[in-house]
Amino acid sequence: MKICWFIPTTGDGRYLGAPQQSRLTDYSYLRQIAQAADELGYYAVLLPTGNSCEDAWVVASSIMPSTRQLKFLVAVRPGIMSPTLAARMTATFDRLSSGRVLVNVVTGGDPQEAAADGVFLSHDERYEVTGEFLEIWRTIMSGETFSHEGKHLHVENARVYYPATQTPHPPLYIGGSSDAAMEIAAKHIDVYLTWGEPPALVAEKIARVRKLAEAAGRTVRFGIRLHVIVRETADEAWQAANDLIRYVDAETIERAHKGLAKFDSEGQRRMASLVQGNRSNLEVSPNLWAGIGLVRSGAGTALVGDPSVVAQRMLEYADLGIETFILSGYPHLEEAYRVAELLFPLLPLDHTDSGSQKAQVRAADNFVGNEFRPIK
Repeated sequence: MKICWFIPTTGDGRYLGAPQQSRLTDYSYLRQIAQAADELGYYAVLLPTGNSCEDAWVVASSIMPSTRQLKFLVAVRPGIMSPTLAARMTATFDRLSSGRVLVNVVTGGDPQEAAADGVFLSHDERYEVTGEFLEIWRTIMSGETFSHEGKHLHVENARVYYPATQTPHPPLYIGGSSDAAMEIAAKHIDVYLTWGEPPALVAEKIARVRKLAEAAGRTVRFGIRLHVIVRETADEAWQAANDLIRYVDAETIERAHKGLAKFDSEGQRRMASLVQGNRSNLEVSPNLWAGIGLVRSGAGTALVGDPSVVAQRMLEYADLGIETFILSGYPHLEEAYRVAELLFPLLPLDHTDSGSQKAQVRAADNFVGNEFRPIK
């Protein structure tokens, strides 16, 4: 497994949908989270993209020098960015970070947000742009000079003069539950990401993408985006889950879902269908809790439980083919430590460094009575 964490540039705090104990997510705080993820041995961090958060490339570039081995999963935006500019940005970041950039392809599921950025296309047309974008991006990132005249994009003699460190290019990630998204993933993408849906639904999506990739003569790896609420006991974990939404009232839920209803994203529709805008049955699969989706777009589910149970659920997803787990928890600084300390020892991590063992070492770095350590 590759376990990743999240940089909350949209805001952070102890409670969802409420001002109580909300936290200033300034540069210092975001850097603290990145440094913690780096020291604890997380594989990478995801930075969100959109008009409700800080610019992902600027944030990643500013905090990257404060880390040593952490990778940064940063979005390119077909239709908003040109493919040649995105290629230059990717190559530059990859060289300056010694090969630590991962590329998240975000087509976007909010037509109003797209219109604000000057994009007036339907859902499937946006994916047409994404396909042309990736054709250009992948070709010039591999070192070729390329001309393309398509339905949406036109470049002549495009090239990247300063190549990336990773070859043929940094890995491409994409999320999307529509047919159009899966076809793009099969043709261009290295890692297909799913939201945290019940295992049976995740298995169906994996099977579809695998079949499409095989038809295209390719193989695709798989990842999942989840929140985690793990505590030493199950009771503590479920109490923490309920506490997270203690200030979320019916009015807040209604306002949130009115906003989410404008999305034309199939993935967002599937997330919203898990909660249906109410609290009546939030455990949608064993230990999979949809309470976060009451007020949050995108990833709306969390694995809840004690360490052994949460690890077991993650291994069940791994058995389906999930290799990359992009996790998060509120607040993100403290939960980065909690997840590493409680879950990392129970999981088969595929991280290329020994940093992931530091969480276990730190547990022994406290003397009892100034005389002995509790763990050898």
